[in-house]
Amino acid sequence: MLTATAAQAQISDDVVKLGVLTDMSSLYADATGKGSVVATEMAVADFGGKVRGKPVIVVSADHQNKPDVGVNIARNWYDNDKVDAILDVPTSSVALPISALTREKNRIHLNSGAGSSDITGIACSPNTVHWTYDTYALSNVAGKAMVQRGDDTWFFITADYAFGAALERDASNVVKAAGGKVLGSVRHPLNSSDFSSFLLQAQASKAKVIALANAGGDTTTALKQAAEFGIIAGGQKMIALLQHIVDTQSLGQQAAQGLITTDAFYWDMNDETRAFSNRFLEKVGTMPTMIQAGLYSATMHYLKAIDAVGTDDAGKVMAQMKATPVNDFFAKGGKIREDGRMVHTMYLFEVKKPSESKGKWDLYKLLATVPGDEAFRPMDQGNCPLLKSKP
Repeated sequence: MLTATAAQAQISDDVVKLGVLTDMSSLYADATGKGSVVATEMAVADFGGKVRGKPVIVVSADHQNKPDVGVNIARNWYDNDKVDAILDVPTSSVALPISALTREKNRIHLNSGAGSSDITGIACSPNTVHWTYDTYALSNVAGKAMVQRGDDTWFFITADYAFGAALERDASNVVKAAGGKVLGSVRHPLNSSDFSSFLLQAQASKAKVIALANAGGDTTTALKQAAEFGIIAGGQKMIALLQHIVDTQSLGQQAAQGLITTDAFYWDMNDETRAFSNRFLEKVGTMPTMIQAGLYSATMHYLKAIDAVGTDDAGKVMAQMKATPVNDFFAKGGKIREDGRMVHTMYLFEVKKPSESKGKWDLYKLLATVPGDEAFRPMDQGNCPLLKSKP
């Protein structure tokens, strides 16, 4: 009893507080947003609502895809609201300063929503885990497969911020390493409504592949307008380097059929993924994206670590998280590396034809299963300063 009491006393402020910082109102709201909050709350409820006898509370906020807004919310959460961990944070230009602030405040950042591989590269932090995906894995899985089957000339339509730049960079490197060529690229503003000029430039390049280095509403809008322009009918292929299942469903199978995409999670893989996803569907009205499924996994792993070490001290909890494999419906044999990358299996999918689909969410057929060590960037190639400081 004395040991248990002492352990309970090490939970700061007698509560574990999780802050879901996400996009509630803009182009990533469907892939993150309310669903991210629900996934986190589901994990807390399934854990029992308490850890070491102390309540676990979830708060949330909309960062509006603005770094200054996100940092101000995070600073207030850490300084005044005593938040122990910040989760999700889609939009890399927001996630990168949040990661830096979290290190300064010695808390924990569990990122599921942002994509830039710099989060575990040049901007790596001992306080951040990049859980679900990154630009390197997205590029590596899909880019290599497409070049190998002869789609070896590429043109990029890229979102003009940190995520888009990282995705184009990582995909370009993969294409070139596989023997392909990049014929050009064009940048578009975040949350664009008109992709006509960008698509015309891509069409004129005669590249075999037009790669969308963007996400969310930007990807969906670009694909819809590409269909209107008859680009795919004209013989060029399009790849959405980041395409969430909600985006595919919104786009419709008629327009999306044949599209190649990389994902970390699909609801219809096995009994475990179906069980979680159907519960989520009842609460949110959509199947979970990989970001939302990843958040459940990250939240559960974090709470288990606190329970194991008997404290919410960031250093001790992070050490426990890194020492413990991730085995749940999201990842089997997942591992958190020293640079903060959670390494797990990634998947290459093709969107089914309408005639192949058995229902609203029966959207993907599996093309390839890629082990984490092959999908994600080798740790020694990311230029993570934490590794350089080691003797």
